[in-house]
Amino acid sequence: MIKILRSTEQEECRMRILFFDTKTYDKESFEKQTGNYPGIEIDYLKTDLAPKTAPLAKGYDAVCAFVSSDVGSETMDALHEAGVRLVLMRCAGFNNVDLEKAAEYGIRVMRVPGYSPEAVAEHAMALALAANRRIHKAYVKVRENDFSLGGLMGMNFYQKTAGIVGTGKIGAAMAKICRGFGMKVIAYDVYQNPELADFVTYVTLDELLASSDLISLHCPLMDNTYHLINKDTIAKMKDGVILVNTSRGGLVKTNDLIDGIRARKFFGVGLDVYEEETKNVFEDRSDEILEHSTTARLLSFPNVMITSHQGFFTEEALAAISQTTLDNAVAFEKGEITGNEVTERQ
Repeated sequence: MIKILRSTEQEECRMRILFFDTKTYDKESFEKQTGNYPGIEIDYLKTDLAPKTAPLAKGYDAVCAFVSSDVGSETMDALHEAGVRLVLMRCAGFNNVDLEKAAEYGIRVMRVPGYSPEAVAEHAMALALAANRRIHKAYVKVRENDFSLGGLMGMNFYQKTAGIVGTGKIGAAMAKICRGFGMKVIAYDVYQNPELADFVTYVTLDELLASSDLISLHCPLMDNTYHLINKDTIAKMKDGVILVNTSRGGLVKTNDLIDGIRARKFFGVGLDVYEEETKNVFEDRSDEILEHSTTARLLSFPNVMITSHQGFFTEEALAAISQTTLDNAVAFEKGEITGNEVTERQ
């Protein structure tokens, strides 16, 4: 567990951080915490971190980036040229970071591995319920004074089987929620979570795909999980399954998912993340025509529910993110190891 560093422990810490892709709620959340970190100075930019914007960090000790930021090879080159020593990821994911280049330049990368598992897990269940009971369709119908029930048929989750792929903190929270619904819970993970031993049965991925009425993805995006959900794994699923993804868009091969939806393999699909989301995350594109948009294709299906990467978006989660990010900065300056460091080996 990360120790919370109080102001008296930080008096010698002097660090300048350039904060990229600032939204109003980001600044408000971090500003509430900065009084406890007098040795840290933060400047906020609306623009996101990318190769062309990274030089703006010249004179800063650290940059603060998010899951949608481009922290690839060219960006690392520019950050190194600017003299940046630390990349603070205010999120759990780091698949958008070139860790090899970071190691080459001696740039430390730190993240927030667990801000509010319950926030994401609760959103995953909200997506599952909305897709199942067609809440998004029902809302629109009633607003048009259409109170008919056509197209709104759902199914009980009670006594159905929930398959959790990845049982870290978020997956474990989702497993507990499913148990609360009276579901049988099975799981697939390379490492079994001992906290779940009393009610979760671990099975192979093939067994999980074949047995689950609800499949919820809670694993990181790595080489061995990229496109984990594809035409072959979809074919192994039960007909009428509900699929939920609140982890990383790259876990699902979108074209194969669309083919599965068209083939009526899925009763419902709930997505908070998807492969095309990078340009969309947290942006208002309502006045644009999205040509060749995978998102538009997914939204055309009545049994698909999509949200805009908001699983983390609760007051409690934002407070935890800002505090842990600032604690990471202090620990870096003090030369302390927190366990939040990201290395190539991961």
